[in-house]
Amino acid sequence: MRRLPRDMSLTAAAALATLDRTGPRRVTDLAAVEGVTQPAMTALVRVMEESGFVERRGDIADRRVTLVCLTEAGASYVRTRRQAGVHAFERLIGELTGDEVEALVAALPALKHLTELESQDRERPKQ
Repeated sequence: MRRLPRDMSLTAAAALATLDRTGPRRVTDLAAVEGVTQPAMTALVRVMEESGFVERRGDIADRRVTLVCLTEAGASYVRTRRQAGVHAFERLIGELTGDEVEALVAALPALKHLTELESQDRERPKQ
């Protein structure tokens, strides 16, 4: 089993996160969401599959369709990456003053709204 490099590409990490968030996707749909060509995503899925992060499965609803599915190893990678981000933010927030923390807390509703908008936009295939 070939492993992806330690510093996985942003596209690969984003594709894994998308699969974690949305569930199985067609390669063409995943390529559209991530803003890459279908051949590029096919190659990336092949590497991620060889690495054990994803697998291809037939679609029960349409036997002509193959879906890319996150494996437990892929889900574990996404969880580990998210947790590393949380720890990094916790460390950085610990360096802020009380006033800066209060300002950050006050901004959280707007930041949450922005992430929701970005997520909605991201789920739409790019033209």
